[in-house]
Amino acid sequence: MNDSELKELLDAKAYQYESPAFIAADPISIPHRYTRKEDIEISGFLAATIAWGNRKAIVKNAEAMMLLLNDMPYEFVTEATESDLAQLQSFVYRTFQQDDLAGMVRGLRDIYANHGGLESVLTPRNGENVGDAFARFRRLMLPHLSERTYKHIANYESGAACKRLNMYLRWMVRSARGGVDFGLWHGIKPSQLMLPLDVHTAQVGRQFGLLQRKQNDWRAVEEITARLRSFDPNDPIRYDFALFGLGIFDGLGKGIETSK
Repeated sequence: MNDSELKELLDAKAYQYESPAFIAADPISIPHRYTRKEDIEISGFLAATIAWGNRKAIVKNAEAMMLLLNDMPYEFVTEATESDLAQLQSFVYRTFQQDDLAGMVRGLRDIYANHGGLESVLTPRNGENVGDAFARFRRLMLPHLSERTYKHIANYESGAACKRLNMYLRWMVRSARGGVDFGLWHGIKPSQLMLPLDVHTAQVGRQFGLLQRKQNDWRAVEEITARLRSFDPNDPIRYDFALFGLGIFDGLGKGIETSK
């Protein structure tokens, strides 16, 4: 398959899967419960944070998390007392547990009170890329987290692929025209986004010659995103839908049922 044929296939699959029908079974359904910008941002970040494993389990547990936040994530983050945080004690999703969630709430509170909110912190500044913004966000969050929680915020500076953070930026930045993403943040251009690389997008990318690197790390993210930019320099990450759909729904992902 030459590049022209591959672009035609990926364009068709991106169009097929970037549809409201995609939402219900995906973690992005969680921020779609809300209309207030800050509720969307916070619920989206927390849902993305636990987005590994079985997609149905992710959605179920993210819904439970929102109920523990009184279904008002912004108010809970900004107003919850330490006694309020005690109500999070029942939350457990695999290795992400009550202490992790409470630490995230404390960190988000600081970001909204003192650093302009998630959009401000995660928007690249002069000369930065999105990875630099991820590193800033992690530095601001870590003082509020126990050491056991550090692993739940990917470390760009150590070369991590930052799949969940890249996915979260896709949700917040890409246009809402397709009915899936939100287009809430305007300080980041879609052209700056990086592919949320996971087992599905990596496997499909390698099968189609979009990725040669064997490790699923930041260098692999740069490599495959550069190839996707050659197909659409303005919105390369729309092909996330194509690669994920080819992996999950078209069988190229060997049936591994995990979330984007």
